[in-house]
Amino acid sequence: MNYLELLPLNGIVKNAKGHPNDGVPFEGCPRTHPSDKTKLILVNDPLGNKPAVLEFNLDDILFVDELPSAVTEAGEGVPLVKLWIKRGSVGVKLEPFEVK
Repeated sequence: MNYLELLPLNGIVKNAKGHPNDGVPFEGCPRTHPSDKTKLILVNDPLGNKPAVLEFNLDDILFVDELPSAVTEAGEGVPLVKLWIKRGSVGVKLEPFEVK
């Protein structure tokens, strides 16, 4: 996750009246997409045993909630957010698995 820069979330909040009814929440650590500036990477459960990488279009984000940061064993803070994604949007999910 070190090679992906932290995504600045200012300017992404589009609905200041609260959580949208037509949105689905996803939690994780937001990162810039390495090759497409119209998308973002959300690392779900970044300090857990089964992190997943989610990819969304920036235009599909309806609302952003900042969550308390997680802390690594080295004492580094990992910012967490809850993104409300427009229902019906297409996202991409990458998750690790063990090859047996």
